This record gives sequence, C-alpha cells and structure tokens, in this order.
Amino acid sequence: MKNWIKFFSIFLVLLAVVLTGAITIQAYMPFHKATEKAEKIVADEELLSKITSSYVYSSKKSYVTVFGENDRQQATAVFVNQDDLKAKKEQVVLSTGISKEKAIKVATENQKVKKILHVKLGLETPGVVWEVSYRNDKDQLNYVYVLFENGQWWKKITNL
Repeated sequence: MKNWIKFFSIFLVLLAVVLTGAITIQAYMPFHKATEKAEKIVADEELLSKITSSYVYSSKKSYVTVFGENDRQQATAVFVNQDDLKAKKEQVVLSTGISKEKAIKVATENQKVKKILHVKLGLETPGVVWEVSYRNDKDQLNYVYVLFENGQWWKKITNL
C-alpha cells in the first residue's frame, strides 16, 4: 500500500511539473513568434545590418523593439508595429538619447526601490520612451515613462 501512495505522489508531482512547463511554453509562444516575425521583417527590409535582441512592448499599440546595428555600426532600435507590419518602421540611434541606466536613475530618483522589474524602450504618443517598472520598499508596483530624447519623465503610475 505504501508503494502505491509513493507512486501516486511522485506521479502527481511530475504531472504538475510537466503541465506547468507545457503551459508556460504555450503562454510564451505568441511573444516568441512576434519577435521572430519582427526580426525577419527588419532583416528583410535591411533596416539593421546586425540584430542583437528584441522584445514586445505593449501600450495602446503593441510594438516589437528590435535592437542591433545599422549600416554605420551604430547601436539602433527599430519599432515594428504589430497591428500593421507593413507600416513605416520608426528607428532611433541609441546614442542620440539617454541610456537605459540614466532612465533608471531618473525614474527612481527620490524613491526607495526594492527591485527593478524591467526597463523597455518603446514608442508612445510623445515619441520614444523608456518604461521603467519597479517595486518600492512597500512592495508596490510602479511604472515610470522617461522620454528617450531628453530624460524627462512623461508619465508615472505609482503605488499599485
């Protein structure tokens, strides 16, 4: 009897692990497909000579931000609109605006930050922004949007 209990216990734990893994993979698949498609578009349109990374940025519109080097070996980001893949692709040379580190500094100034969750470059109404997401010392979620062009904060959503 004890062997059956052990068998079922181990079976249930393994089943839970396998199901969790399968669900996680299925949940991530749309993001993976979107970034692959955007990278292919950027490569096909020869917007970047070398692609280094990409991620999905979602707000009112969804974009995939593709990072790499342009034909002059300048670090560049290209924004691919997920609602209209044939639309003109916005581009920004990263050296023309503030860095990721500077955006974090601006966003967290005078704040007690427990953990930075993510920093993403995206396209919004006023232009290119850094989205800085973090948890404060009270474990509350905060989003701060910092303008890439000049480092001023555009929008804050705090204490969620």
